[in-house]
Order: sequence, then structure tokens, then C-alpha cells
Amino acid sequence: MDEGKMDQLFQEITQQPAAATVLIQQEFSHIREIIQKIDKDFNYILIAARGSSDNAGRYAQYLFGCNNRFSVALTTPSLFTLYATPPMLKGALVLSISQSGMSPDIIKIVNNANSQGCTTICITNNVESPLSVESKFTIPIHAGEEKAVAATKSYTNSLITLAMLSAAFYGKSEFDDQILQIPEWLQSTITSTQENLAKIQRYRYIESCAVLARGLNYCTAFEIALKIKELTGINANPYSSADFRHGPIATVYKGFPVFAIAPHGQVFSDMRQMVQDLLQRKAEVISVSNDENVLQESNLGFQIPTAIPEPLSPIVSTIPGQFFGWQIAIERGLNPDKPEGLNKVTETF
Repeated sequence: MDEGKMDQLFQEITQQPAAATVLIQQEFSHIREIIQKIDKDFNYILIAARGSSDNAGRYAQYLFGCNNRFSVALTTPSLFTLYATPPMLKGALVLSISQSGMSPDIIKIVNNANSQGCTTICITNNVESPLSVESKFTIPIHAGEEKAVAATKSYTNSLITLAMLSAAFYGKSEFDDQILQIPEWLQSTITSTQENLAKIQRYRYIESCAVLARGLNYCTAFEIALKIKELTGINANPYSSADFRHGPIATVYKGFPVFAIAPHGQVFSDMRQMVQDLLQRKAEVISVSNDENVLQESNLGFQIPTAIPEPLSPIVSTIPGQFFGWQIAIERGLNPDKPEGLNKVTETF
């Protein structure tokens, strides 16, 4: 087991506080400058992304909605590519998110948005990429090189970048100060999760699971499910806790593993009730929370910082899922750095 901890993915998970520190130091003022330059007369934000970056887009939908009252939509890339019928984008601020900046469909969307007169902003780990070149503004995420196929640092830093963008529009010093605490909160979550790694081993034989969240952490359900699928081959399915009650809850049986993302905040009472309902059904509940009762009631609980506000909680809540996928991959004798059949850069059209 100790040998496994030397792999690239494990190192990149633990490098996230340092990567976050560099990003915040290098880009917070730069992002404010970008916001000052752009035309504020937009009606909505359109997110262009794939994979983990698309999950970051889900975070943007709730974060910009809660903090800034912006309407945020996710693009339908095939309308721009395969169908060649791009929607009219009048009034859109187009925000692309891509670790590599190489996917042809996302580049096509930004190219079309430019031709329609939209402001385009790119969030990427590759400032020399075609996507960065195509965009009017670029925000580097400073994640450093990710050698492991599964995104960790780049996903987390994409969320932090979105939080800084929201703060630049928001204009409240309290939220700015909270963003500065993110590296500390990341380190705290990494430390507490590592203390529970041995408890993950008992799940090495599971074939499927559900991952539930709601609101700001809806993105977390999708990203944790993606990490588990990528790293282990387990059929992990993400749901809104509200949607889960509309049918999928019928799939829960005794011992069925369910992740519940339940930090304090506006959706906590709903998630707390979901945890109790799952326990009544004798599901195996794996919680990510900063509520002591939820953590104690769960079969396995992962602690996140008590002080972190709900709008920033998705930045740390994915970490237990990253470690979960890594640990199960090690237990199954899989290569967590290079899952079979996957490539670091995926180019779709």
C-alpha cells in the first residue's frame, strides 16, 4: 500500500493546496482587471466545456446564480459541430473551460461566439492552446503539469477560478477573504480524508453506487461519480437528491453504497433527510459533510472544514471522491495513473 502512495495521482491530489495558492496569488487581481474590461451588458453566461470541465460548469450555474443572480447555461456542442446549426448567442458572455484547450468542439463554439460578437473568456491550464488563442481573454489555472489521466488539480483550480470570477462581479470583501482561505481548507480536507483511507478498502468489490447532492454541490456528485468510473470501472451514477426521489431511489437495497454530499448550507436539511431515509432502507451511506451528526450516522464519513461557506464547499468536497477512486484502484490492482482505455487529452467534435 505504501508503494501505491508514490504514484502520480496520489501526489497530484496532495498538491492541490499548493496549486490553489499559486492560482489565487497570480490571478485574483488579473481576473478583476478582466471584469473591468468586458462589456457588462450581457444577459446570460454560456459555458462551453467537456468532462470534468463540464462539471465545473455545473458549479458555475449555481455559484453565479446564488452570488450574482446571473442565468447560466451549458452549451450543446453538437449543434455547433455535427448539426452545423449554432444557436443565436446575442447577449451571451461565453466562458470556456478546458484543461488542455485542445478539444475541437469547444474551440468551434468559441470561434462561432466571436463571430457573433460575444465576449469570450477561456479558463485553461494551457495558455498556448488553440482555445486560448481563439478567446478574447484567458485565465490560466496554474495547476502545473497533470501526468495522471484523471483530472484533480485542474478541476479544483477551475472551480477556484470560477469563484474568483464570481467575487469580481460580486464585490463583497467577505467573499474575497473566504477565497484566500481555500488552500488551508483544502489541506485540512486532504489530511482528514487520508486518516480514513484504510476504511475505504471494504468497498473494493462493489459494482455500482449512487452519488447524491443538490444545489451548489450538484457538480460534486457528477465529479465524484466520474472519478470513481474513470479510476475503478465501478458504475457510479450521480443524481440530484430531488431527482433521486423521483424514481431512482427504488434501486436502493440493503448494503447498496450511496455517497451523500451534505455540507451545511441551504440544502443541508434536504440532504440530512435523504441520509436518514437511506439509512432506513439499510443503504451503505458514505457522507461528505461538516455536520457531526451526519458523519456519525453514516457508515463512512469524510470530514470537510466546519467553517467553509456553502458556495465554496464544492472546492473541497470532491477530494474524498478522488481518494476513494484512487484507493479502490490500488485495492483492485489497477493503474490509477493510466486507467485502461482513457487518454489525458480527449478531442471530440
